Amino acid sequence: MEPKAINSGIAALDQVLKGLRLGDNVVWQVDSLDDYSYFAEPFADQAIRYSDTCVYLRFAPHPPIVGHRRGLVIKAVDPSLGFDSFTAEVHRVIEQWAKKKFFIVDNLSALVEEWATDELLANFFQVTCPFLRELDTVAYFALTRGQHAHSAVARVRDTTQVLIDVYRIKGIMYIHPLKVWDRYSPQMFLPHVVTEGRWQPVFQSGEAAAVSAIARKRPLHAMESSIAPWDSVYHKLIQYRDAGKDTQQITPEIQALKQEFSRMLIGNHPEFNRLADSYFTLEDLYNIRDRMIGSGRIGGKAAGMLLARRILLKEDSQIDFSQILEDHDSFYIGSDTFFTFLVDNNLFRLRLKLSRDSQLSREEFQDVEQSFLTGRFSPEIMEQFRNMLDYFGQAPIIVRSSSLLEDSFGNSFAGKYRSEFCANQGSPDERLEVFLRAIKLVYASTLSPDALSYRRRRGLGESDEQMAILVQRVSGIPYRHYFFPSLAGVAFSRNLYAWTSRIDPNKGLIRLVFGLGTRAVNRVGGDYPRMIALSHPELRPEVGMEIAKYSQHEVDLLNLEANEFATLPINEVVSEDEYPNIHLLASVMKDGYLSDLYKGVKLYPTEKILLTFNKFMRSTNFVKITAEMLETLDKAYGHPVDTEFTASADLEGHVKINLLQCRPLWLPGLSGPLKVPDNIPQDRTLFRATRVISGGVVSRIKHIIYIDPRRYAQINSMELKRSVGRVVGRLNAHPRLAADKFLMMGPGRWGSGNIDLGVNVSYADIDNTAVLVEIAREDSGHVPELSYGTHFFQDLVENQMIYLPIYPDDPDTRFNSLFFERSANILADLLPESGQFENAVRVIDVPQVANGAYARVVADPQSHSAICFLG
Repeated sequence: MEPKAINSGIAALDQVLKGLRLGDNVVWQVDSLDDYSYFAEPFADQAIRYSDTCVYLRFAPHPPIVGHRRGLVIKAVDPSLGFDSFTAEVHRVIEQWAKKKFFIVDNLSALVEEWATDELLANFFQVTCPFLRELDTVAYFALTRGQHAHSAVARVRDTTQVLIDVYRIKGIMYIHPLKVWDRYSPQMFLPHVVTEGRWQPVFQSGEAAAVSAIARKRPLHAMESSIAPWDSVYHKLIQYRDAGKDTQQITPEIQALKQEFSRMLIGNHPEFNRLADSYFTLEDLYNIRDRMIGSGRIGGKAAGMLLARRILLKEDSQIDFSQILEDHDSFYIGSDTFFTFLVDNNLFRLRLKLSRDSQLSREEFQDVEQSFLTGRFSPEIMEQFRNMLDYFGQAPIIVRSSSLLEDSFGNSFAGKYRSEFCANQGSPDERLEVFLRAIKLVYASTLSPDALSYRRRRGLGESDEQMAILVQRVSGIPYRHYFFPSLAGVAFSRNLYAWTSRIDPNKGLIRLVFGLGTRAVNRVGGDYPRMIALSHPELRPEVGMEIAKYSQHEVDLLNLEANEFATLPINEVVSEDEYPNIHLLASVMKDGYLSDLYKGVKLYPTEKILLTFNKFMRSTNFVKITAEMLETLDKAYGHPVDTEFTASADLEGHVKINLLQCRPLWLPGLSGPLKVPDNIPQDRTLFRATRVISGGVVSRIKHIIYIDPRRYAQINSMELKRSVGRVVGRLNAHPRLAADKFLMMGPGRWGSGNIDLGVNVSYADIDNTAVLVEIAREDSGHVPELSYGTHFFQDLVENQMIYLPIYPDDPDTRFNSLFFERSANILADLLPESGQFENAVRVIDVPQVANGAYARVVADPQSHSAICFLG
């Protein structure tokens, strides 16, 4: 049985098309908006007669397609918010009004002016058209003929049910149906002359040939390029350059084109735009475009890295950074490629759903990740991937997230999205397969529980978050069958971890490691980077035998034989007489004393290599270079900065630095000193801490989640220990706890990958707490890490959590063990299925056990003191 026909409001059109049907999307390719209105006005009238309502989606600056009338509902949507937010809002409007059945949409070509590329326009249509069809609606769209790349028009044609070309020849209108799904007549796909009454198909061969020839001379066929600024602005600048015009002599026109070009590549954040306009040259922008795969923006991480390098090369400095900085050798996978991947693999609607509801378990995310891994890229993008891999050959590379919001002013997204090392060994097809997997994992990480939670906490759930990717050659040298840099780390222009009053917090801090920099930014069990205060680089927070304990013992590297990332004990990787310049990086520990390691000198069996970097700092200008780099960037940004780098020194001690990342650094605590009460009675004091690096005041804490360190250590099952983290995550999301402020206390290092050293949680498991406490019990082997500079610490800073390490066995610390161990435990009331963990996990309702009193925390980083008390 043939589906019921829906009238279009024009009887002649209904005759040509054999009527419209519920589920039809009708795209009109027009030369002028008046021609679109010619068909849309009667459609609106017919829709209102049929269902009393027609919804008009309004987003373009052009005049209205249909005039005001009773029953016309106009819904304005703002495309300047970006593809993501715009599409989500359009889908919400469609869902809300779907029962009314009829929609008219502004000219889609206007979206290109906002989004710069045809690819996003096609993506929008490809996810919106099927959604309308599922809801049994009829929708009218328009495209301006000849102003879009053929590939974009082809995607629209493949997706829509009805596509009609409209043009005028000598003032006479013609329509030419190019696609009418599931309908056919011998005359349907001929050009028709539009006259009053019956429309006549153009049959006669001579007339048909003449009409078609004139129509084909229109831009639809003649133009290979698009009006999209991505193409038009770039080509105009190239024309200036190729014509011999000096584009460095910035005329008002070239300045306007340069700024538009920069916004298309970099983004539209006011602070970042100020820096980009000041430091990037047109040649810099050409170089970015020349190394792009796909279209769109390069994202925050790539832009921050490039901008920091340009600042160092342009600003006057005591150091000539052109002799210091290594080339970064990067490629950029544009943000449009991300959305095209989602659309082509039916993942965009999943992303919309999860972005609205951020409650996703780790197990559920594994299914999401698998959906991404089965996705495919277009042949055009695949060819660009192959060309890039041919360029790198078998050199190791890293695939790094670089989302639009990442590393921006206000949101670092530190550690929220994946970066994947590719050892890049094997045949071209094998290397391509590993590379594709890496890209898909980075894409999938935009929907990880941590990323969704972070965006929700930062008020970014509805923001336009597109994932670009930065592909870089890994910095380092091959050694044996391994590949890694001599030095890597993170450096900050401010130092909040001033363990002695001699240290100047304004001079910055370095976390330095041997090998890949992952050990500098992640919390790893039993391993420590070298903390270097730039005002006093040889001072350490440890003394004597503590140095051996609080040093780096393992190295992250790429195993070229196994074609994988690996972590190995340092003594398995290097020896004192093989690795270049090891004598600059390591010291010798013998009988509790440190001494320098000398080149060519064999060690005794009782002597042990320790990575101290002492001689490297004394014999090179690494500290001076880093301090100057941070000061220069801090001044240019007008804000403290956080950087990542690799470094090396040649045989003469000349230092080279590869600056990998630069982003604004957000500082914890309050601006002024706080008065920490010293007159609280002992029976009302829950704990007093003396090692504080983030501060603030938190009042009316109603609940305390307390993981007993001794009882946690007694859990023998590794699986049960891991489950403690899941219990914490469920408590963190529990509405009863989330309704008020709560405090978390646990053994050792929250978020440690080694569950013996602390509770294995992610950001999404702790993001609602106001205060996070790490308890060090000597008899349980738990040691907090003052992990300033790690991604974990940055989470706490940006979420304005207070972080406190507590040492109950320290005589200067007060710790009310009886309160935490004997107060009533309401865990089973909150999570009945988690009763087996009651022995180790305690949830205390403070007012219930303290006669109505709440807990209060006051922490002052300047005096390094904090107190939690009942009051």
